This record gives sequence, C-alpha cells and structure tokens, in this order.
Amino acid sequence: MARGARIACAGVLAVMLSGCAEGSRGADDPLAGFTPDTLPGASVRIDEAVDGLEVGHRLMAAGEYELALSAYFRAAAQHGPSVDVLSAIGSANLRLGRLGQAEQMLRRAIERDPEFVPALNNLGVVLVERRQWGQARHYFQTAFAVDSGRSPEIRDNLRLALANLRESGYSEQNNDNFALVRRGEGRFLLLATP
Repeated sequence: MARGARIACAGVLAVMLSGCAEGSRGADDPLAGFTPDTLPGASVRIDEAVDGLEVGHRLMAAGEYELALSAYFRAAAQHGPSVDVLSAIGSANLRLGRLGQAEQMLRRAIERDPEFVPALNNLGVVLVERRQWGQARHYFQTAFAVDSGRSPEIRDNLRLALANLRESGYSEQNNDNFALVRRGEGRFLLLATP
C-alpha cells in the first residue's frame, strides 16, 4: 500500500474513532479542521458513491458474473427494481447458467416495460438456451419490431431462431452452436459459431 494511501486510511480511521469519543476535538487534535473528504492524501471524496448498475456492467464485461450479480442486487437496493436492474440481474443469471432465475427476472422486466428491447432480446436468448424456439422467435420479433430493425444483432438472433424453428421436429442439429456476447447497455448478441 502506498504511503499516501496508508496516511489517508489512518486519517479516516482516526476521524471515525474520534466521532465515537465523548466530547469535541481538542485544540491539539492533528485532524482538527479536516472533514473526511478533505484529509491529506485522499484522492477520492468519501461521499462519492459508484452506481451498482455501472459496476455490474463493468464486471459483466470482465467476465465476473457472480460479482456483477451482487452489484446488480446493490443497484436494486439503491434504485428499486427498475427495468434496467431487473434486466441486468436476468442477464447475469443467464451468463451463470441459471436459466430459471434469468427467465423470471427478464419476464419481470418486460412486465414493467413491454417495449424494453434488451430484456426482450435477452429473454429470447434464454428461450433459445432452453430450446423453446417458438417463444424465442416471438421475443426476438417483438424486440426487432420495437427497435425498428436498427439492431443487426437482434435481426441475426431472429434469423437463427427461425432457422431452428423450421428444423423438422425441433431437431437438435445446430442447437449447441450459439454464443452469447454482451453488446453494452444490457444488450446481448447471440452468435452462431461454425
């Protein structure tokens, strides 16, 4: 730990402990006049908080899905169960292979906002993983329509779902050739691999 960081930590600890003591600071207190966010050596204001949703997105991009899920739960505690938070929790569960939990959260997100494209697309991905091609097609079509066809990723997802739906008897041919790729803002791309 760098010397400046140790000084800042020691200063923060001293301020916190002095707040617990009875009475006020004396004139000989070396920290008199400093507030926790202006301690010497402190480079970040203590009152700054990082949004759990943003932290979760960064952790998802880094492949730390369990940590991302924890960050998304913190975001839910901060912001409530918004459509963004529910969709993010569903996406993290999907990456962890928890399809039931992912489906439940994504459906809740869609209940809150039936036109939230990332949740529609990601629910389609969950249904592809469960080999429920007809339902997957429905959610991809809805996402494609709401998005006005602007997203080539959603169009590709829809094409893949339709191709598998046409397979006679829902053949398992090509079912394991899908890869999920995050595209930002809670959007995921379902790619077919050769």
